[in-house]
Amino acid sequence: MGVAKALKALAAIPDGRRSKSVKEKIEQLVEYFLIHHIYKKSHYLEKVAKPGWLRFGFPLMYQTDLVELLEIFAELGIKDPRLEDAIRIVANKRNSEGLWKMQNSFNDKMLVAVEENGKPSKWLTLRALKNLEFYGEL
Repeated sequence: MGVAKALKALAAIPDGRRSKSVKEKIEQLVEYFLIHHIYKKSHYLEKVAKPGWLRFGFPLMYQTDLVELLEIFAELGIKDPRLEDAIRIVANKRNSEGLWKMQNSFNDKMLVAVEENGKPSKWLTLRALKNLEFYGEL
């Protein structure tokens, strides 16, 4: 998760303001995730390395998920065949009403409950739709 949050932070730096070392680190971190198809074991791609990343939530705090990771890749303008499985997982979690359900929540750990676990989430839906639009899945 730390690698994901580091990549998110570096991606937030406007492209024109990124130093050479920041650009190199972004490339390294992107390749790290691509080798793993984001959430799999690099030497055994049939095995999920991070099952929690398949449970979508908002806000994520220190955790991450496929929606957030694809959002980072989209912000960086990265399209790669190794992302296709992750994109398909996000697309397939869309319910018949076109919404995504909250599966991972910090409710009861924050002052305010954002949305209910197990219920459709406007935040997840917005973020998932933006990702799918970028990757041409809408």
